[in-house]
Amino acid sequence: SDAKQCGHQAGKVTVPHEDYISKLNAIRYAFLELGVEDGVIVARTDSEGASLTQKIPVSNEPGDLASKYIDFIEMEEVTLETANENDSLLKHNGKLVRPKRLANGLYSFREETNIDRVVLDCVTALENGADLLWIETPTPNVEHIKMMVDRIKEQQPQAKLVYNNSPSFNWTLNFRKQVIAAWEKEGKDISAYNKDNLMSGDYDDTELNVAADELAKSFQRDAAREAGVFHHLITLPTYHTAALEMNELSKGYFGEDGMLAYVAGVQRKEIRAGVEAVKHQAMAGSDIGDDHKEIFSGENALKAGGGKNTMDQFK
Repeated sequence: SDAKQCGHQAGKVTVPHEDYISKLNAIRYAFLELGVEDGVIVARTDSEGASLTQKIPVSNEPGDLASKYIDFIEMEEVTLETANENDSLLKHNGKLVRPKRLANGLYSFREETNIDRVVLDCVTALENGADLLWIETPTPNVEHIKMMVDRIKEQQPQAKLVYNNSPSFNWTLNFRKQVIAAWEKEGKDISAYNKDNLMSGDYDDTELNVAADELAKSFQRDAAREAGVFHHLITLPTYHTAALEMNELSKGYFGEDGMLAYVAGVQRKEIRAGVEAVKHQAMAGSDIGDDHKEIFSGENALKAGGGKNTMDQFK
């Protein structure tokens, strides 16, 4: 289903708060049933980047949670005469309106409501059993995160965030942009840099890159101190590190270095750094397997360890 998109992709679809609250309740009930006393619920919202919702909730009285959600939906005023056959209509603020509905049945939110939706999402989640919040933002910008968190803390002073230091961001480009913006504000001469090509490798050894890298280096501390980020995580680092290493290994292995590309570029580095993964058989559980075999079969155990095990070469 395309309804559930990655937080950093377009086309995200949110659900009314009542639907989400039912999930929070289900998790909390599961904790009770299983006797989990220290369970932590992290409530995630991608509503800053979302522009669609699956459905219109049922409002029972003006000002209730459903009506606040409905306020975000894009609508146009109609009359019974101008409405189309089988249109879904609402009475909203004393007027007859038609919510903007796409051909796929989804409804559109009004422009510029995204931050208000984030705040309402987060406050509602905390009021209904969530322990931590997970907000996806378009860029890793501490001031932007702080702006939203400050608004949330006006209603929930103890709010704490989980933040994804995501590889979906171009961190170098974003921090270079932030540095350039700060320098412009200070009146500093930036004529040496092309703002339309800040990712250029020509800038890797410049003052711009040094300043941008300092922002990257301090990002976790800054976000924790300024924006109330309680826990930092990074998604997909193993995917990217594996891809990068295999790219480097392949160039050497199929090039002039041959097997030396692996020996010098991978294995020797593992040994020197004391990385246990160099003994991959043991890491896959062969030692544990031997222990179990010996318990159950004694001297008849056919063990993987021993003098002919190549992992002995790494002792």
